[in-house]
Amino acid sequence: MVPLPSRRLEWTVRLYVGCFLVFLAAPLAAACLFAFNDSTFPSLPWRGFTLDWFFGRAEPKLGLLHDRRLVRSIGVSAATGAAVAVLATAIGLGNAFLFERCRFPLKRLLYVIMIVPLVIPGIVLGLSILVLANATATALQAATGVDPAFLRPGAPLVVLGQLSFLVTVSTLILGARLAKFDRAQEEAALNLGAGWARVMGTITLPFLKPAILSSLIVCFLVSFENFTTTLMLVGSDPPLTVAMYDRMSKAGSTPVLNAVSLLLVAGCAVLALASILVQREAKPRREASAAPVARDAAVPVPAPCHATVGSLS
Repeated sequence: MVPLPSRRLEWTVRLYVGCFLVFLAAPLAAACLFAFNDSTFPSLPWRGFTLDWFFGRAEPKLGLLHDRRLVRSIGVSAATGAAVAVLATAIGLGNAFLFERCRFPLKRLLYVIMIVPLVIPGIVLGLSILVLANATATALQAATGVDPAFLRPGAPLVVLGQLSFLVTVSTLILGARLAKFDRAQEEAALNLGAGWARVMGTITLPFLKPAILSSLIVCFLVSFENFTTTLMLVGSDPPLTVAMYDRMSKAGSTPVLNAVSLLLVAGCAVLALASILVQREAKPRREASAAPVARDAAVPVPAPCHATVGSLS
C-alpha cells in the first residue's frame, strides 16, 4: 500500500476531525437554536427570535422559568444528583483504598462484581432493584407491621438505584489516582512521628483532591441525566429527565424542552470545564509540593541526635 503524501494526509485528518466535531455538535446546536424560535413546534421554518420559551407567563408559550412542574423537577434532579455524588464519592474512596492497599481472598472476584453494574442495561438494573426492594419491603412489613417507605418507589430508592453503578464509577476514578501515589511520602511522615490521621489529612487526601472533585462532578452529571434506571424507581415527584419524557409523551415536543436542553448543555459544559481545569492544575501543584508536604506532616522529635548520644556516654 502506497502511503499518502504528508500534505494530503494532513488535510484528510483535518477533514475527518472537522466532520466528527460537526457530527457531535450539530444536534446540540440545532436543539439549542430552536429554543429561540417563535413557533409552538421546534422545527423549521424559522418564525423569528423570541425569549418566550424561557420567560413566557401564559399558555401556549409558558416559559421554563414559570413552568412550576419543570422547575420543581430540576430541583429534584439537583438534590438527587448532589446526594448521589457525595455518597458515591465517599463509598468509592473507601473502595479505592480497599482495592489498592489491601490484600484479601477473592479480591479479584469482588472487583469484577463491582464492575458488573456498568455493563448491565440501565432499564434491567432499575427493574431488578425495584423487584428486590419491593420484595424486601413486603417481607419487612409482614414481619414487623411497619412499611419501610424508603424501599418503595420514590427519591430514596432512586438514590439507592443510582448508587448501584455510580459507586463503581467513583471507585475507578479514585483508584486510578491512588495507584499513582508514592507511599514513600506517607512512610517518611510516619517515621518522623506523624500519626495516620495527620498523614491522611496533609498528604494522602490533598493528593486525591483532584480525583475527589472529578468524582463529585462526574457522579452528579451522570445522576442528573440518568433516565432508564431512574424511570423504574421514580415515585410521585419525578426528576427532570422523567418529567421531560412525560411532557413529550402527553403534549409532544415543544420549544420549552429545547430551552431546558440549552440550560443543561450550558451547565454540563461548565462542570466539565471545571473538572478539566482541576486536573490540569493538579499536576504542577503536586510536583511543587511533593517534598515539603511530608516535612510539614511531621511532629517535632523530642530530643536531637547529639543530645541522645551524649547521654549514653
